[in-house]
Amino acid sequence: MAGQKKQVSKARLLTFLALGLFFITLVASAEEYDYYSWQSDNFHNGRFYAKQPQCVDIPVDLRLCYTVGYKKMRLPNLLDHETMPEVLQQAGSWVPLLAKRCHADTQVFLCSLFAPVCLDRPIYPCRSLCEAVRDSCAPVMETYGFPWPEMLQCDKFPYDNDLCITMQFSMNHATQTPVSKACPPCDNELKSETVMEHFCASDFVLKMKIKEVKKEKGDRKLIAAQKKKKVLKMGILRKKDLKKLTLYLKNGANCPCSQLDNLGSNFLIMGRKVDQQLLLMSIHKWDKKSKELKYAIKYMKSHQCPTYHTVFQ
Repeated sequence: MAGQKKQVSKARLLTFLALGLFFITLVASAEEYDYYSWQSDNFHNGRFYAKQPQCVDIPVDLRLCYTVGYKKMRLPNLLDHETMPEVLQQAGSWVPLLAKRCHADTQVFLCSLFAPVCLDRPIYPCRSLCEAVRDSCAPVMETYGFPWPEMLQCDKFPYDNDLCITMQFSMNHATQTPVSKACPPCDNELKSETVMEHFCASDFVLKMKIKEVKKEKGDRKLIAAQKKKKVLKMGILRKKDLKKLTLYLKNGANCPCSQLDNLGSNFLIMGRKVDQQLLLMSIHKWDKKSKELKYAIKYMKSHQCPTYHTVFQ
């Protein structure tokens, strides 16, 4: 029995080392290519590009993938984005999801598609990697009113084999960042950079007071006070919407939200309109002494947000 256990442990160790070596090999190989010829296989019914694919540096402003662990990416990528502006536009809307730490491999999975490693053939994420990230992150996305997108449906990706990217943290849970139990819209640092990301991702942004908080069908309902609200971004809101404003914290009936423990102060509220409901995207207490908040509020007046089709898509 002891011998069998040793054999199993040894097998697991060898498997882990093999997976790690595979990923390191991918990263190392990426540096060897400046240009390469590529023809798509039959995956996704195949696609042929008129322009020869290139290996390009991952730019600093591709924040989703700049810190992923390798320096070059193939373009067009595996989501059929053919230009860097298109990649930047689409990838930028996923940056807020990384901050939610819903799965340790979220960045690895997304960047394998948005900024794939440069090799002589496309290397897709394994289906198991997609499923692990989806199962952990889809509930967070649903909180914001976003379903798991069609372009990331896991049955599009190959079963685990030697030619797809596997989970990097599946065998070493100690390296994973603990997932917060707080409601996602309540779990944001008061940093100007974070505030601006949510500002751009939101339909409307307000400074306001909250009169009352109720629970309703698994959601938490925030009823705005009738006092004057300061509009920082009007978006899709109309003046009549401001008179009787009700926001919903999706699936937030029971998760902690420390900001709502005391309703005496003003709040920085950011939200989206989904199916006629106004959903809360982010909430901060309005801290007059916060330099980060002051900077963000000042920056909002002149900042031109990227044009995202939708966040997380």
